[in-house]
Amino acid sequence: MALASIRSTVSLIVGGLLGAVATLPVARATVADDAQILANCPAVGDAKGTNVRALNTLKRRMTVPTPGDIDPNVTLRAMVAPGDDTTRWDEKRGATIEGYVADVKVGGVESVNCHTHGPAYRDTHIELTLDPTKNDETTYVIVEVTPQVRQEMSSKGVDWSTRTLRTSLLGRWVRVTGWLLFDVEHKPEARNTASRGAHIWRATVWEIHPITAMEVLPGKPPVNQTSPGAGK
Repeated sequence: MALASIRSTVSLIVGGLLGAVATLPVARATVADDAQILANCPAVGDAKGTNVRALNTLKRRMTVPTPGDIDPNVTLRAMVAPGDDTTRWDEKRGATIEGYVADVKVGGVESVNCHTHGPAYRDTHIELTLDPTKNDETTYVIVEVTPQVRQEMSSKGVDWSTRTLRTSLLGRWVRVTGWLLFDVEHKPEARNTASRGAHIWRATVWEIHPITAMEVLPGKPPVNQTSPGAGK
């Protein structure tokens, strides 16, 4: 009985090791598949609906806003100001905002990226706030790095992977520049547009998406740089 038990245990161990080894090529294949999927993903993603396809095209912009594209009235303070902000800004404009990084994390599996799964092939969500002490999601503005822009930055020797951005940005004050986007799919979850009783995890639907430039600041910027009309 003891010998049979030993044989059974050895068999289970060997079987488990073989099973683990067998999963490795599958994991590698998934990464390779994601790379190929993203490379072949059109600007509309794999969305079927007209509205979502149009939204995805805005998310996938690769051009950098010119100084003339930047709306000087857009600041983090102006973005989180209460009230229905559906028409507050213009998606044809860019913006530069400054804020404290409350969190950095991998975005969801989305149609814009043709439902890729690996972190390297998904957006990076960066959550900005004006008050680091509150830890209040309803004050957050979401700014995003797309995998397409990440790859562009990588070709220039700049690492915008989610892991690196989390290490370098979390708990720091930053300045980000990019395109304004009204991510309408999140209207029910934003404080400025949600209905009563909804689960709120952001101040506004408006985002900087995609981010085209960012820098870490030495500390909290002067108040007049985070208020409406700064620089006027």
